[in-house]
Amino acid sequence: MSVGKSTLVHALKELPEFKDYFFATERSKYLRDLGIPLNTDSTLKGQTIFLAERCSELMRENVITDRTVIDVMSFAKCAESIHSEDKEAFIKYAAPLIWEYDYIFYVSPVGVNIEDNGVRETDADYRKLIDITIKGTISENLHQIKNLAFISGTTEERIKQVKSCLGFWYLYTNLT
Repeated sequence: MSVGKSTLVHALKELPEFKDYFFATERSKYLRDLGIPLNTDSTLKGQTIFLAERCSELMRENVITDRTVIDVMSFAKCAESIHSEDKEAFIKYAAPLIWEYDYIFYVSPVGVNIEDNGVRETDADYRKLIDITIKGTISENLHQIKNLAFISGTTEERIKQVKSCLGFWYLYTNLT
């Protein structure tokens, strides 16, 4: 949450190496305006809608997105208004979808300030909770993750790390 994922996706979209990719970024403002609770107020129905969005992305080829099923599972785990039995059932239902991602990039929040865009949660403690939960969800589901990379730094540094993981290192080094 508020670690620069959308910024990274938008930056990758501008690069020629990714011209054949479909890009998706979360539509929090749109969903909030529809009355779907976000962040700490999320509900089982709300997380189901977020899961449906992630599933629609997984139905495409060559997708780069700023959210994964892991995010949805983690936000569901942290949602105050979802009963524990419902959380467990939802997470169990969502987990098999993780294997469909070719690459998952964990984007570190270290050194990134929380920006208030009028939609996202700005509570630093909540961001820490989400981050810990995402890392736990990754750890619990490592057996389903094909390729995992932890990236950090500036947007430019993150782009280099993504390109390297995806095998664009040769193209990148010969273009710069």
